[in-house]
Amino acid sequence: MPMPSASSAQAAQEPFIPVMRELARAYQAFSAYSDAHVRQFDLTPAQFDVIATLGNTQGMTMGDIGEKTLITKGTLTGVVDRLVQKQLVQRETPADNRRSVVVQLTTAGQAVFEQVFPAHIAHVKERFEQLSPAELETLRVLLERLRRVF
Repeated sequence: MPMPSASSAQAAQEPFIPVMRELARAYQAFSAYSDAHVRQFDLTPAQFDVIATLGNTQGMTMGDIGEKTLITKGTLTGVVDRLVQKQLVQRETPADNRRSVVVQLTTAGQAVFEQVFPAHIAHVKERFEQLSPAELETLRVLLERLRRVF
């Protein structure tokens, strides 16, 4: 079995590697916990994200939804198509801008938002309440700082 080179052994000792692993594990744990709850409402995580983003608004363009949800443009189109099929959202073309499309919750979509959003926030809150307000703020500041270095 070949011996690792000095440079690969040194790279493996970088102090940020355990941080990367813990960040990935934390995201995976959060995602699994969150996604399992959302799926109980017959929604995918992406569909929930769109409904939650459109809730309490008059609707948004696809571009605005993409920015707020971080769902890629190609994926977002399919997600919105499936929400249209479920009759939870509708696409509207404003009279004053025929090239624009606004996605809005339907009455059924608003009802789903009113049911699912508070239930999901309460579900996630159960876990975040295990951290103190000071810990939450420290975590927020550090994650924001980490995001900015990239």
